[in-house]
Amino acid sequence: MHAYDFDQCIYQGDSTVDFYRFCLRRQPALLRYFFCQLWGLVLFAFGFIQKTAFKQRFFCFLQGVTDVDGTVDAFWQTHAQKIGDWYLARKTQDDLIISASPTFLLQPCCTILRVRHLIASRVDPATGRFLGENCYGAEKVKRLLEDLGIGAVDVFYSDSLSDLPMAKIAKESYMVREGRITPWAEFRVSRWEKAKRYFFSFEFFRFLIIGGVNTLNGVVFSYLFSRVLPAQVAFWCGYLLSLTISYLLNSAITFHERLGFSKMLRFFVSYIPNFLIQNIVVFLVHGVFGQTELMAYILAAVIGIPVTFLLLKLFAFRKKKP
Repeated sequence: MHAYDFDQCIYQGDSTVDFYRFCLRRQPALLRYFFCQLWGLVLFAFGFIQKTAFKQRFFCFLQGVTDVDGTVDAFWQTHAQKIGDWYLARKTQDDLIISASPTFLLQPCCTILRVRHLIASRVDPATGRFLGENCYGAEKVKRLLEDLGIGAVDVFYSDSLSDLPMAKIAKESYMVREGRITPWAEFRVSRWEKAKRYFFSFEFFRFLIIGGVNTLNGVVFSYLFSRVLPAQVAFWCGYLLSLTISYLLNSAITFHERLGFSKMLRFFVSYIPNFLIQNIVVFLVHGVFGQTELMAYILAAVIGIPVTFLLLKLFAFRKKKP
């Protein structure tokens, strides 16, 4: 059996996002669900809910869709053309499409393609409620065994490294990017993609939010200490106090790690480059160029954020491989 991921793999785009846009164009009043969806995104971004719960909140708009089945059929009349030519050239009726997108959305497409086997997220099309876990990552392997009673496939195609569990149970596995097919073992993530994984992530978003709090704390504490201490000494005191608060917040919110003395030491070590950079900025801006202490503290606080995030992620809060 040949198994295929769907979105960004055989389908050029994200079918769920495209379907949502399609529904909004037909029924603009569905925007009334936007704040519920946005709140779900905020909760997911800060790690308070898991992906399944977030997607369930996203799909709440289905409650307002008039004739979901008819809307899905109309959607595929205009979007079936986004199925990649590379797949159409090799598809068979015995293929398996396995995807995190909902079953009710992909089943009509499978009918058009004459593909008999589909494993996808079980979502109630009337309410948007999930009737099981999001079919993602290791859940795909679990569903393969539950739904088809098999624990391996002959060939597997995907666009995402999150599908590594499926790639491991395939005799052959391939990475598909924009129609280009590369053996999984030969695929290498580009530097740009690595950067995106770090800096276009919810972890980095949470780090920036806490960094904003830390920046405010550092500026305020340093400024208050400067009323009774020399500017450089006041900066050190304010920096250490704000850094302690930052460790507590990053442990609880950004990286979801338990507090620990060794982790705290690694956290402080990770901030040494940031501390040195900020010291130099304070010295130059205030000591050399004669700007105000407040200006020096603000400029110092916003420099070195990407470097600090990488050090925290890869050193202070590095997760051990199982």
